[in-house]
Amino acid sequence: MERAELEKIIREKLKEIMENSSEQSVSEKKDNSFMVEASGRHVHLSKKHLEFLFGKGYELTKVKDLSQPNQYAAKERVRVIGPRGEFSNVVILGPCRYFTQVELSLTDCRDIGVKGVIRESGDIKGTPGILIGVGDKYLQLDEGVIVAKRHIHMTPEDARRLNVKDKEIVKVKINSERPVIFDDVLVRVKDSFRLAMHIDYDEANAAGYVSGVTGTIIKE
Repeated sequence: MERAELEKIIREKLKEIMENSSEQSVSEKKDNSFMVEASGRHVHLSKKHLEFLFGKGYELTKVKDLSQPNQYAAKERVRVIGPRGEFSNVVILGPCRYFTQVELSLTDCRDIGVKGVIRESGDIKGTPGILIGVGDKYLQLDEGVIVAKRHIHMTPEDARRLNVKDKEIVKVKINSERPVIFDDVLVRVKDSFRLAMHIDYDEANAAGYVSGVTGTIIKE
């Protein structure tokens, strides 16, 4: 084979490789999948209730940052006590909120005898109450127990890219070894959010969830 012919073949091969690489890069940029996270039972405390349980002026001790900016898991733990049972060592998520909220799965609610009410976080009016204990201190909540509605956190930029809006209800396919499509998924849009879908352990188990699983919004 002559040198000129060989160089032509090499140039054509390099061009093909570069074009394929470019197409792959564009494909990656158009990937609309996002991280899915499974949340276990946890408690959000108001400052007033934190001080009631742990003492005046008490501050939570951060041990692990969460995916959402400025949110963290605290070192402190509480007991969550229902009519038929209780959970010990329940994590507190910080920082403190204006209200106290206990987030459980439907299975959790059944196990301790509390009615499972599916709500968006913060919508606690008319929800069941529960007892929270730390040592010899007990806090009786008249309301505040919810099963968190599955949802996606995202920024306005994410919302534009995914063609959705705040409070929209969408379907999401979980891209796992046991894929499922979840209906009734709430979109939550805010500048301070980081793109991620949150489901509880009941939902995660149904979908064969493992760390690193992604989700994709399904448009009709």
